[in-house]
Amino acid sequence: WSQVVSEAEKIVGYPTSFMSLRCLLSDELSNIAMQVRKLVGTKHPLLDTARGFVYDSRNNLQMRGLVVLLISKAAGPSTAELSFQHNMVSGIYSSQRSLAEITELIHTAFLVHRGIVNIGELKSCDGPLKDMQFGNKMAVLSGDFLLANACTSLAQLQNTKVVELISSAIGDLVQGIYYENSKSSEENCLTDDIGISTWKEQVFLSHSALLAKSCQAAMELAKHSAEIQDMAFQYGKHMSMSHKLHSDLQPFVKESDTMAFSLNSAPAVLHQEFLGREAWIKQIRELREAIKAGKGVTSAIDLCRGHGNRALAALERFPPCEARAALANIVYAVTRFP
Repeated sequence: WSQVVSEAEKIVGYPTSFMSLRCLLSDELSNIAMQVRKLVGTKHPLLDTARGFVYDSRNNLQMRGLVVLLISKAAGPSTAELSFQHNMVSGIYSSQRSLAEITELIHTAFLVHRGIVNIGELKSCDGPLKDMQFGNKMAVLSGDFLLANACTSLAQLQNTKVVELISSAIGDLVQGIYYENSKSSEENCLTDDIGISTWKEQVFLSHSALLAKSCQAAMELAKHSAEIQDMAFQYGKHMSMSHKLHSDLQPFVKESDTMAFSLNSAPAVLHQEFLGREAWIKQIRELREAIKAGKGVTSAIDLCRGHGNRALAALERFPPCEARAALANIVYAVTRFP
């Protein structure tokens, strides 16, 4: 995965640090950073989120912006925009680079907001209540600041359809995360009796909508046809679905008994479908081994690869080039299992 991302960065001529210097060096964010330092020594999850931005090379937090740049380069200029090719750098319009940055800012803002803890569920071992309350205030403030910067940059693109697309993606994220949070207290309990189709709908909202609509918006900025826009949307949707399925599968395909997993993950939901609700309840204490031995894992792998194949099929509409190959390699990376 790291090699795929590294090669993709070379193709777009841009490292995956999309947050603008104007945002990072602003007085407002500097003040927030100073306040967040006061949380050092506490157990507030905002600290783990902040560390992840610096140290999490494995998960490549900037993957979404990179995909937007790659799909932009793969599509190239449209016939309607040929006269404006002088605005391109490495085959990508400046507006598309701004969109990649906006996508990352939105994703980062929601990561920060997810670090807000439920005060009502705190235990004495979590530390002083005042630390958690202060951490929550910082998570809200810093997340809102990043989201506000993203919205300001979005307006500066001066494209009504792009604003509509990204705004709807923010709405999808809120809806998806609201559902996740409503289930968070049940994370180690039984899942609702839902099928994989409902799981897909929920995952699209919280994990796929932003990337899918950002890829479509990148095509709109270059004035590509509705067909190309739809193909970009399909790639973003199905690649990110594969990415989520790949993540869900790790506790079951890796030889490790210590990896945490969610009962709302794809293998668990599929296992419940194959097994039946009553038998699922009986097996709950030995769930991990039951899922590994059942059809949930293999079915989830098939589903992951199916979304990957649909993402690759969407790429066929784009001309062969390094950027298209890199987008394909990203799919291969998240659909490969030991």
